[in-house]
Amino acid sequence: MTTTARYVHAFGPAALTRFYDPGIRLLMREEAFRSRLLLHMQLAPGQRVLDVGCGTGTLAVLAQQRHPGVEVHAVDGDDKVLAIARDKAARAGAAVRFERAMAWALPYPDGTFDRVVSSLMFHHLIADDKRRAAQEILRVLRPGGALLLADVGAPRGAPGRAIAWALRPFERLRENLADRLPAVLTGAGFSDVAEIDRISTALMPIAYLQGRKPGG
Repeated sequence: MTTTARYVHAFGPAALTRFYDPGIRLLMREEAFRSRLLLHMQLAPGQRVLDVGCGTGTLAVLAQQRHPGVEVHAVDGDDKVLAIARDKAARAGAAVRFERAMAWALPYPDGTFDRVVSSLMFHHLIADDKRRAAQEILRVLRPGGALLLADVGAPRGAPGRAIAWALRPFERLRENLADRLPAVLTGAGFSDVAEIDRISTALMPIAYLQGRKPGG
């Protein structure tokens, strides 16, 4: 299944991909953001984890380094960004298994993973693709497995709401800014969906959402 939406690269235009890593470090409090994300993933030896929309591979590499007993897979739809990710993993000695795939067409059997994580990717998707991606993530999770989704959250306070109002023409951001991502996950079939944390950044707040696949 495909989408008619235009593909959005990691930093918008493909020409800016090489600036993604320094941009994230500068604007997104990357060390705190990634470390908190890994903490909430609650990884344990023997688990399989999938990073959907892995970008340049920073989180996947970090997960493998901090949890060497975990089998880490990662997918992205951009060959150029995957080349950066593979090079980063090789230099770090991290055995991450990278594949080119879209979030709504994951190349894995049902119930493959104990954990799925996606960070700063869902706001690149139009509403229909957000829903399809959530359904596909649910499919590849084992019963009882968990998704941790970290993405642009609904602002709190007057300054943040003013920024959200200014960003309202951007279709891909609408569900994020209206706090509708929990409903997307629930509608896809996830249980126990909740915002479990958030972090402020130089741009917008990042909300950490968790949901589980029923069963297990």
